Amino acid sequence: MFKKKPSLYFYMVLPALVIFFAFHTFPVIQGIFYSFTNYRGYGEWDFVGFRNYINVFNDGRIHNAYFFTFKFAIVSTILVNIISLIIALGLNAKIKCHKTLRAVYFMPNILSILIIGFIFNFIFAIYIPSIAENLGITALTTSILGSRDYAWIAIVIVAVWQAAAFNTILYLAGLTTISPDLYEASNLDGANKWQEFWKITFPLIAPFFTINMVLAMKNFLMVFDHVVALTGGGPGRSTQSISLLIYEDGFAGGQFALQSANAVIYFSVIVTVSIFQIRILQKREVQM
Repeated sequence: MFKKKPSLYFYMVLPALVIFFAFHTFPVIQGIFYSFTNYRGYGEWDFVGFRNYINVFNDGRIHNAYFFTFKFAIVSTILVNIISLIIALGLNAKIKCHKTLRAVYFMPNILSILIIGFIFNFIFAIYIPSIAENLGITALTTSILGSRDYAWIAIVIVAVWQAAAFNTILYLAGLTTISPDLYEASNLDGANKWQEFWKITFPLIAPFFTINMVLAMKNFLMVFDHVVALTGGGPGRSTQSISLLIYEDGFAGGQFALQSANAVIYFSVIVTVSIFQIRILQKREVQM
C-alpha cells in the first residue's frame, strides 16, 4: 500500500506558514499568555488571573487614549472617504492629463508616514506661525501642535492627506465598472448630475464604499506613526493613541503584562467594530 505524498503546493506554502506562525501567531499567543501574569518584560513572573484586564478598565490614561483614538478614527474615516470620492469622480471625468494626475495624487501613499509627519511637523511648527505673524493672524501665530485642544486636528489633516490616495484608487476601480450606457440613458431621461450620482454612481460603487470605510477605520484605529512624528503623544498625553500607549508603557514603562491585556482587549474592539461596519454597510448595499 502506497502512502500518498504531499503535493508540490504543500511544500510551496510550508515556508510561508512556518514564518507566519513564528513571527505572527506565536507572539500573539505569547502576548495573550503574559496578559494573565505580572511579567514586566524581564525577570520572574506569577499568574495573576484577570487582574490586568480589570486594571485596564480602571486606568484613566487608557480611557484618555481610547477617547482620542476613536475621535481621531471616526473624523478621519469620514473625511478621507468624502475627499477621496470627490477626487476619484474628478479623475474619472474626461479631463486632460487625468492619467498623470492619478499618479500625482497617489504620491503621498508611497512616501513614508514618518517622513511626511516630520515635514508637516516643520510646516505646523515653523512655517504657518511665521506666515501668520507676517499677516497679523494672531490665532495661527502659535503652533497647533503645542495645543492640548487642537493638536489632534493636525494629526487628522496629515493622516487624511496621506490616506486619501489609496482610497481614491479603490473608488476609481469602482467607477470603471459602471457602464457608460447607464449615464447616457439617464441623460435621455433628463436626470441632473446630482441625480446621476445618487441614483446610479453611488449605489453601484457601494461595495467599494464598504471596503474603504472598513479599511480606513481599521487603519486609523491603529494610528501610531503619525502621532510619533507629529506630537509624540503630547502635549501631555492629549494625543496618545492606544497603539502608542501599548508601545511606550509596555516596552519602556515596565507594564508588559498590563499592556498585553490592553492589546488583547483592543484587538477584540477592532474586530467587533469591523464586523459591525461590514454588517451595517452590506445591509445598506442590499437596500440600495
